[in-house]
Amino acid sequence: MELQDKDLRSVQETRELLGRAKEAAKELANMNQQQIDRIVAAISEAGISHAEKLAKMANQETGFGIWQDKVIKNLFAAKTVYDAIKDQRTVGILREDRQKKVWDIGVPVGVIAALVPSTNPTSTVIYKAMISLKGGNAVVFSPHPSAKECILETVRILAEAAERAGCPRGAISAIGIPTMEATSELMKHEHTALILATGGGAMVKAAYSSGTPAIGVGAGNGPAFIDQSADLPMAVKRILDSKTFDNGTICASEQSIIIEASMEEAVTQELKRQGAYLLDEAQAKQLGQFILRASGTMNPQIVGKSCHQIAEYANLSGIPKTARVLVAKETGVGKGAPYSREKLAPILGLFVEKNVDDVLKKSIEILLMEGAGHTFCMHANDEELVKRFALKIPASRFLVNTPGSLGGVGATTKLFPAMTLGCGAVGGSSTSNNIGPMDVINIRRVGFGARELSELRQSGADVLKNQIGSCGCLTESYISGGGSQSFSRSVSISQNLVDEIVERILKELV
Repeated sequence: MELQDKDLRSVQETRELLGRAKEAAKELANMNQQQIDRIVAAISEAGISHAEKLAKMANQETGFGIWQDKVIKNLFAAKTVYDAIKDQRTVGILREDRQKKVWDIGVPVGVIAALVPSTNPTSTVIYKAMISLKGGNAVVFSPHPSAKECILETVRILAEAAERAGCPRGAISAIGIPTMEATSELMKHEHTALILATGGGAMVKAAYSSGTPAIGVGAGNGPAFIDQSADLPMAVKRILDSKTFDNGTICASEQSIIIEASMEEAVTQELKRQGAYLLDEAQAKQLGQFILRASGTMNPQIVGKSCHQIAEYANLSGIPKTARVLVAKETGVGKGAPYSREKLAPILGLFVEKNVDDVLKKSIEILLMEGAGHTFCMHANDEELVKRFALKIPASRFLVNTPGSLGGVGATTKLFPAMTLGCGAVGGSSTSNNIGPMDVINIRRVGFGARELSELRQSGADVLKNQIGSCGCLTESYISGGGSQSFSRSVSISQNLVDEIVERILKELV
């Protein structure tokens, strides 16, 4: 009965939050760009000033990652994203094309439901609040239960700062009693206009099947190809820097390394030199049985943990405390091949292929099995080879000579900075964008009349005359009685007949 009461209370709370958000959204819809920008600036300032506090809270509550790296993620969301969007026009008239007589007008969608994962809780709230309000929308957050306190505190800080800058009360809120029933109510409620879904695969699928428009992201499982033309020490450094950043909790981080056989000795030696530990066959088997559950899903015990912690949990002996990343050779893909799967931890698979053709095939196979449309990394200085791979790899973010985790979100690349990364149709997502304010507004297009119906009719007549008159003939087609054979013949016609035929056709059209 107590559980049922909790479910009922959480659903009722969600309805009340949505009611207040709906009213706030109406006020936001009447604000101009300057008013909206003042609110967004306040969110940015609050996120920056509380970046360290919220990072420590997230690390302590979830046990995931490294708090110092979470500070960087909070600052990325509060400062880097803000710098990218602060000058964007998102409400009112966005563009006037006087030559074509077309205007674009930015229109808020209304109330956004924002699902927040436990891996990047506080930075995701800062980011989603910022892009939602930049679009003139209200936002209601659904916290992951294991990160509830740090998420609620982040929402409180941002909401208070936004309200001081003129934001209506209720525009930024969060469910205080997070349950599956509450999240379902949030996604399906008539007041919810759009869902921003970041979380596990089941939750993202639920968002898309809710009946409400949704922007969701799929699993990340990006391979990293080190080509012979790469600067090998730098390639390994970037991969290890990426995989150890916040202990691998960013879904764009590399999940495996793929190389040609001729590179194996050099790559393994460089990995060891930079602090990676290569598991032997027995160790790889033991860890492989731990990192995936019986259901085939990732074991949450590995998420965001250090190599030392993972080794302890898996009863894995012989792992030095100094190990930065655990690396295991893998050959298969999919079921029974745990190192070919997503691992939000400092664990990498190592695939050794005969040649570049096999590397390309294996990369595609891995992504289509898991991670389609998300991220792929390539370390190479052969631009033609990069082009060849870029034209074939099913990933929305193709990163070259950069860490995957930070390159994918736009921190070490010039991609749009974002913490929600669309995977496109191949990955079951509605978009392949790095999601920003322009993805959470509607655009109303105003078109002024440029032609009259009589002009269209005359234009059609001219086209028909040109087509028939240019060849001076019509083609008649015949089919035999049985339908098994056909033939045609051309009949020469005069210009007068051309004009008569066009006139008859136009009469039929109107």
